[in-house]
Amino acid sequence: MSRKRKPSRGKKIKPTFFVFCEGKTEVQYIKFLKSQYRIPLEIDSTIKSISIDERYIRSYKKNSPIHKKDQTFLLYDLDVPGVLNKLSIIKGVKLLVSNPCIELWFLLHLKEQNGMINCKKCNSDLDKKSKGYKKGIISILLKQQLKNKQLKAINRAKKLNQFNNPSSSVYLLLDELEKIKKENL
Repeated sequence: MSRKRKPSRGKKIKPTFFVFCEGKTEVQYIKFLKSQYRIPLEIDSTIKSISIDERYIRSYKKNSPIHKKDQTFLLYDLDVPGVLNKLSIIKGVKLLVSNPCIELWFLLHLKEQNGMINCKKCNSDLDKKSKGYKKGIISILLKQQLKNKQLKAINRAKKLNQFNNPSSSVYLLLDELEKIKKENL
């Protein structure tokens, strides 16, 4: 059973954002965000996209202290058929999905992408725009680009049709992080 967190004297407790994701690149991106926002983020990347369900999430969180503003996110690529259907039935989560892959989200920081694209092309274009991109590694150059061009990426992503190729809803996490940041100023 979860237990309520009680703040120490004079300290304000920040909510925990539980982020479940599928791979190394997503984990590296969440670690990057965690370093930027300094908000507690729990990361679980050990599961495959098809095996995640409500029971797994409940079990993972059951021994964690709870806060009324805690949130749960699923950060997944939609390049595998059926993933969206599987994720959509999970209650109490926010979907942070990119079609076809997380690299599209990174690419949106650097250019408009309105036409269909596959993962190989996303990686290739990202490699051209962020010299030497390798899956699972977020270089210093890419970190700078992600930080400095975040607003452009958010605006570009919001113009795309959610769940279609191309699209990314990763900006929903950034919106939530910004809200918490403003509350704590």
